[in-house]
Amino acid sequence: MRDNVSTQSGDQPATLPVRRDPGCPFAPPPELERHRATEPLTRLAFPDGHVGWLVTGYELARTILSDPRFTVRPDLRHPALPRANVRPGGVTGPPAPGWFANMDPPEHTRYRRLLTGQFTVRRMRLLEPRIAEIIHERLDAMAAAGPPADLVQAFALPVPSLVICELLGVPYADHAFFEEQTVTIVDMDSTEAQAMTALENLAGYLRDLVARKRAEPADDLLSGLIGDLDDEELTNIALVLLVAGHETTANMLALGTFALLRHPGQLAALRADDSLTGTAVEELMRYLTIIHLGGPGRAALRDVEVGGRLIREGETVILGLPAINRDPERFADPGVLRLDRADAGHHLAFGHGVHQCLGQQLARIELRIGYRALLERFPALRLAVPPDEVPLRESALVYGVWRLPVTW
Repeated sequence: MRDNVSTQSGDQPATLPVRRDPGCPFAPPPELERHRATEPLTRLAFPDGHVGWLVTGYELARTILSDPRFTVRPDLRHPALPRANVRPGGVTGPPAPGWFANMDPPEHTRYRRLLTGQFTVRRMRLLEPRIAEIIHERLDAMAAAGPPADLVQAFALPVPSLVICELLGVPYADHAFFEEQTVTIVDMDSTEAQAMTALENLAGYLRDLVARKRAEPADDLLSGLIGDLDDEELTNIALVLLVAGHETTANMLALGTFALLRHPGQLAALRADDSLTGTAVEELMRYLTIIHLGGPGRAALRDVEVGGRLIREGETVILGLPAINRDPERFADPGVLRLDRADAGHHLAFGHGVHQCLGQQLARIELRIGYRALLERFPALRLAVPPDEVPLRESALVYGVWRLPVTW
């Protein structure tokens, strides 16, 4: 070890900040931003007694996310929150077949290549007319029911649920079941037993679905993979995509609308200029950063020097994305929502490196069409309750709002 590389083993480790500022629900936890300002790579105490690292600097995060000396495998990482990560087979062994989000290359590469063929930019663009149709159908229903409405239940949740159901070939009639299971899985107030039960319920449902598709293939993503993967692999891939494919986009639609309604100047600019929609989506993802509790995480496979500090083999690193995406060394005036921000697309909300979000183009299409159609359909859209009465999803792995009462 070189003399100028510091482990600072005597540092008093921090605890992971998880509560956002109640006075500004769109900002990161204040402690995260203080860490970034003083020490963007700092020691972090984990619930199981492990002492690892917390990253809050943008360049440090990019370095770690792209470095193959760090692993995503949960059985090699320490959980940053009291409840361990939940997945098939628990967290004591290697990832289950098909659970590609928790695999390193070359295993991850095999699945990624198969799935990339299903998520090409061309295929996503071909889906745009159907996505637009789904969005307008939901807005029609919302308008017919009349104000007030809960935007989460009326619009933000059903849109991505319908889209991912069509993509995977999952019957939308069962959406209430898988949405309920997903909420239990991602809510950190659920016990580990409750989360595992929900995961097993969802896996059992998808296992039956895969068996039906193997018997009678259709024109959907799962059917398209039948010749390359076995039933266990398909079930776990479907599980990852179903949860990730609606939970994140649903919360961005709702929380992004909340943020726009709280920034009337930016909202007016977006209404007036269609060309802002693409950059607005990127800026909202940067500004809000809904992956906010204990992730993403990596573990060092060997001693690694990062930013003048020595991360030892086996130490877990947690990336505080809400602070990382507001690093003033990367983004000017990062605490300001500016929908014309030219470099907003450099955010790390979709990750970076080989594990960058597989469905990011699909999410962008849903958000771009969704925000634009919502604002055009309801030009007088506004909150139906005081802002401080909107319930926030602070206990969930994916940040957002539980409800968003609106009127027009």
